[in-house]
Amino acid sequence: MLKAAFMVPHPPLIVKEVGKGAEEQVSLTLESYQQIAREIADINPETIIISSPHTKLYNNYFHLMDSISLEGSFRSFGAAEVTFNELNDMELLGKIDEIAKRYDFPTGILNDNINELDHGTMVPLYFINKYLGDYKIIVIGISGLSYPEHYKMGKIIKEAIEELDRDVVYIASGDLSHVLQEDGPYGFLEEGPIYDKQIIDVMSKGDFGKLLEFDPHFVDKAAVCGHPSFLMMAGVLDGLDVKSKFYSHEDITGVGYGICSYYPIVENSDRLFLDKYLIKEEQRLINYYNNSDDYVLLAKNTIDTYIRNNQVIDIPDNIDKELLTKKAGVFVSIHKFNELRGCIGTIISTKDNIAEEIINNAISASTKDNRFDPITEDELKYLEINVDVLGEYEDVNSKDELDVKRYGVIVSQEYKRGLLLPDIEGVDSIDEQLEIACHKGGIDPKSEYKIQRFEVIRHKGNI
Repeated sequence: MLKAAFMVPHPPLIVKEVGKGAEEQVSLTLESYQQIAREIADINPETIIISSPHTKLYNNYFHLMDSISLEGSFRSFGAAEVTFNELNDMELLGKIDEIAKRYDFPTGILNDNINELDHGTMVPLYFINKYLGDYKIIVIGISGLSYPEHYKMGKIIKEAIEELDRDVVYIASGDLSHVLQEDGPYGFLEEGPIYDKQIIDVMSKGDFGKLLEFDPHFVDKAAVCGHPSFLMMAGVLDGLDVKSKFYSHEDITGVGYGICSYYPIVENSDRLFLDKYLIKEEQRLINYYNNSDDYVLLAKNTIDTYIRNNQVIDIPDNIDKELLTKKAGVFVSIHKFNELRGCIGTIISTKDNIAEEIINNAISASTKDNRFDPITEDELKYLEINVDVLGEYEDVNSKDELDVKRYGVIVSQEYKRGLLLPDIEGVDSIDEQLEIACHKGGIDPKSEYKIQRFEVIRHKGNI
């Protein structure tokens, strides 16, 4: 059974042989780490499971390290003498893989023979190994998937622990914001201290449902590596009352380090946070489409019908006449749990009218965007769809003529062309907008290229 779970940071600095005295500047973190290491030794678990943001990462897949022994050292941090050789819990690893396959969940063992431990795993082991010697480990990476998918990963781990009745400690390894100090290694952004304040409030209370409500774009701006790892831990603790304890938070180095512990008490159906979130999200999207115009509803109905029945819908008879009488380039964007799930469009019209343009691009966005797997039927109720109708585009002589919120951009160089829509979440500057557009078109942002701008009419639900 799950005995306890811990949120910990992983700066190599706090390893004495790496820090060489500099670790004393984060003395509260050191003291807290020593305390939880002793607690873990007192628990004496059979297995320690560690989720780390620095082991092998896949965009659409949770990686399980499957070598019988897992090894590592702090050689790359100047302390080659600090080494690790840990036994992998192959039985529990196999059970996690089995349950993932049972749910057709993107988790598994790739047999890539990687057995090298990362610092997100080794830092907590460094402290634990001072007090505990006889145990096995499992290391699980985060992914590029949504926050709810990370929570689901935790639920699969929980189910595997229960099926094998294994005594387990779970460690969610992850630093907080990396942009907390002007003189820190990554500088300062205002999102940094806001994130740290919010996450410490959430985690010190064990209020894991709020982890799902963080805006991923805000978390990215705050330069956080640990949030997906914390969500996986929340899934492991799904449906359980916990005794939570806050140990420390420090931001002296410009990076946030937080330590908390969670001891399960009893089952509590009121703490099924993912279930609650999904119900709330379904209702939000019902309201979204109840307050959407014909542009959005046409895209939604197109996607629903094509995914469910593999059929292209006919244009409805009672649709807004503008959709039938006008031609324009159209982009259909699909989001799921605040993350992009597909986006395909046309710069200029390719069909007889906007309605046909929407139908064609909606199907492409849901099935042919090569950045994502095709959308499946069970995802449909969680999709938020919007439609951008492009206006005429015009040449730009200077970046002063651009506005990241008002204008989209087209960059071109010979036969290469890249486009980025206006008012994209997380794109806050003209330089950033142009750089992304260049990368989309395979253009070197430092080279000379032509710039054009355009406005859009964005159709989305009002909620």
